[in-house]
Amino acid sequence: MHSLLRRNISINAVFRSTRSPRALRFSTTASPRLATPSFPCVDAHAARQSKLLEASSLSPSYSRESTDSESGPEPPYARPSPTSYHTYHHSSPMKMTYGDELPSFDIAYETWGELSPNRDNVVLLHTGLSASSHAASTSMNPSEGWWEKFIGPGKAIDTRQFFVICTNVLGGCYGSTGPSSSDPSGERYATRFPIVSIFDMVRAQFHLLDHLGVDRLYASVGSSMGGMQSLAAGWLFPDRVGRIVSISGTARSSPGSIAMRHAQRSVLMADPNWNNGFYYDGVPPHIGMKLARQIATITYRSGPEWDQRFGRKLRKENSSQGSVQDRKPTLCPDFLIETYLDHQGEQFCLKYDANSLLYVSKAMDLFDLTLPAIEEVGMVPPPPSTIEPDYSYSSIYATAHTFSKSHPPPPNPPPHLPELAEGLRPLANTPMLILGVQSDILFPVDQQRELADALRMAGNGRVGYYELGGVWGHDTFLLDVLNVGGAIRGFLS
Repeated sequence: MHSLLRRNISINAVFRSTRSPRALRFSTTASPRLATPSFPCVDAHAARQSKLLEASSLSPSYSRESTDSESGPEPPYARPSPTSYHTYHHSSPMKMTYGDELPSFDIAYETWGELSPNRDNVVLLHTGLSASSHAASTSMNPSEGWWEKFIGPGKAIDTRQFFVICTNVLGGCYGSTGPSSSDPSGERYATRFPIVSIFDMVRAQFHLLDHLGVDRLYASVGSSMGGMQSLAAGWLFPDRVGRIVSISGTARSSPGSIAMRHAQRSVLMADPNWNNGFYYDGVPPHIGMKLARQIATITYRSGPEWDQRFGRKLRKENSSQGSVQDRKPTLCPDFLIETYLDHQGEQFCLKYDANSLLYVSKAMDLFDLTLPAIEEVGMVPPPPSTIEPDYSYSSIYATAHTFSKSHPPPPNPPPHLPELAEGLRPLANTPMLILGVQSDILFPVDQQRELADALRMAGNGRVGYYELGGVWGHDTFLLDVLNVGGAIRGFLS
């Protein structure tokens, strides 16, 4: 492994040598004033590579550096310490959606609030792609969680009323079994790990619920990929899920979002350090991860926010050079938006396992609740729930909010809408809250409208649908406490 890494370093050195004065002799002869170009952003990657190579030579596995997680309003995706979460071990095999079998697995989870004597106040919270189980601070881990402002006494998910459970998903790297975990023989799974589906993640979560003695959820709540999981939970177990909240989610991954995630996986897998997924004894694909995160960050926000937040401002090093004519543009980051994306990628590149990013993002692409897609993987839709809601949701929402003012019934529905409605019939009797964000480019609001329409076509008269404005894009579910939190609080109360 180390010889391969040294060879990569040598190759990089060869590429660097082509930028030497000798290689540019034809230019300097014509114009002796031309200076040798410098690329500090490339040099920074090389310095990181050298540092990791040195660390890997001192340790049998690469060291995940401790980096500053201060990155603005985005949630810090810091690897939790082993003592900050609980672990459920499932010792028997679990059949996966695409035919493989996982011999055993661990699920990392954290909880907030008190479980009621009847165990009927449980809210299962589903995460986005790269989040850990640390949704809010706990006594074991007082650091802020990724949904800190939404969970707690008096907050949107009120822990005086609800017992909240959040897990790290199957395939992840924050305590749950994934590609970086060891198989029964003690070897890292790497890319020998079976392909994971959203359904597999949810089945693993319900094995945890069985272990905790929770027969029925008060609610299944999720945002982004978590919105997919919240739907899958109600679809797989209609009689075990009391109600569903899906925020900026979808019932069918669109080609646009698949394309964005494909681009992220492509740059990651093109990193020579990825080594077909077997990098755990050497240097991780940090450059590929950094670039993948930059692409992802672009999809999390919106153009109007970038304009408000950064405009066309230059980084301080350049803006101090005097007039515009005096500034020397470079091929490395000059604009503040470039430095922001560079920072986001650098912060993330060693905080999440590269193989987990590949597997979990692929699970999002594969998610499709249209009836033909379900039948294609050999699944049979279960019958809808036979349990009537024990509260007045139907009388409140079915009459007042069947269609929001901003979203009348579609005059030209997409061709797949009837197939999606057929696939969603298991959710025909489950109360549902759907939130969409008009500035979201990763999960465009059309996908939430489509979900609401398909559910109504499937016979669900208990669908509450709202569209949110603002410029925060997909990350609105992390930031808009007033509107997102208010809608959740009203739906759960």
